[in-house]
Amino acid sequence: MTKNPKKRGKFITLEGMDGAGKSTHIPNIIAALKARGLEVVSTREPGGTRLGEQLRALLLHDAMHAETETLLMFAARREHIANLIEPALKRGAYVLSDRFTDATYAYQCGAKGVPSHKIKQLEKWVQGKLQPDLTLLFDVPVEISIQRLTVAREPDKFEREDAKFFEKLRQAYLMRAKEDPARFRIIDANQALDKVKVIVKNIISTI
Repeated sequence: MTKNPKKRGKFITLEGMDGAGKSTHIPNIIAALKARGLEVVSTREPGGTRLGEQLRALLLHDAMHAETETLLMFAARREHIANLIEPALKRGAYVLSDRFTDATYAYQCGAKGVPSHKIKQLEKWVQGKLQPDLTLLFDVPVEISIQRLTVAREPDKFEREDAKFFEKLRQAYLMRAKEDPARFRIIDANQALDKVKVIVKNIISTI
């Protein structure tokens, strides 16, 4: 008798502006999934692999053309998918990623003006049919995001951008969610932390 094939895992991504607080909820999401007996792989973009982390350092701190940023993001993403995300999904793990391609559409396209058709071409080439099963979009007003960043760690180059940049970023994210409501869950992150935790936990319980 042949063994039943391993059921493919789920791919969950967290998105939102800098200062939206998404990273705060990662440990709770991991705990909730592990409580169900699931293997969880937690990762981030840019990053997730040795090469990805090296590219992350360049992307977050070195000045460069917006299209160069986009190309480097997808280079890191290709490594991420091939060496971490796809192998984990194939063995049945749940992959939790702090940012994915929606961030490229928001930052490089929405906020920096890289044409969306160029990003779509790269997305198709690098990802094939791979898309997140669920995306949690943590949304806060721009002024709240900036306020939170002023008391955070030393800011990277994106976190040092002005309010106009952040408003473009927020609107790009909300547009992405509007275009794919079946995948996105918009979370009002401008609430008490405990309340947001409950909302996130309830959403995670459905996947």
